[in-house]
Amino acid sequence: MEQSTFNELKQVALRLLAGREHSRVELHRKLKSRAGDAGLLEQLLDELESERSLSDQRFTEEYIESRKRKGFGPMRIRRDLQEKGIARELVSACLDEHEHDWDTLLQQVARRKFGTASPADFRQWAKQARFLEYRGFAPEQIRSLLSRGVPYQGD
Repeated sequence: MEQSTFNELKQVALRLLAGREHSRVELHRKLKSRAGDAGLLEQLLDELESERSLSDQRFTEEYIESRKRKGFGPMRIRRDLQEKGIARELVSACLDEHEHDWDTLLQQVARRKFGTASPADFRQWAKQARFLEYRGFAPEQIRSLLSRGVPYQGD
């Protein structure tokens, strides 16, 4: 293995990580074509993790916060993180830390999108439910919110 190639690859990886957090799988995908040698790439990723420059834990926590700010629920975030190669156990552990926030977030998202009035008929109810389900909220949470007399009141 050539040291200059390793150092060049490391510089590219550090530039990517300086821009935003990446998961190990994500960084692997981005660097694969530049590395040439899979062993070299794995060695680099191991080194970045040991230096704490690369952390799936940190990536997962930041990703959850970012997606919550954009109004996405736990089911959507879970799926997205698993597609990014984050271990199911890590995703569950990080999402469990935010468990108490999801109902409040659901109310805020619904209020922002639909206002404070209850759905006038089943068609509106179904439209709102589909939107909230697409955003990643659990069907039982959505039913509970939409079946209340006047949804989205208060925080």
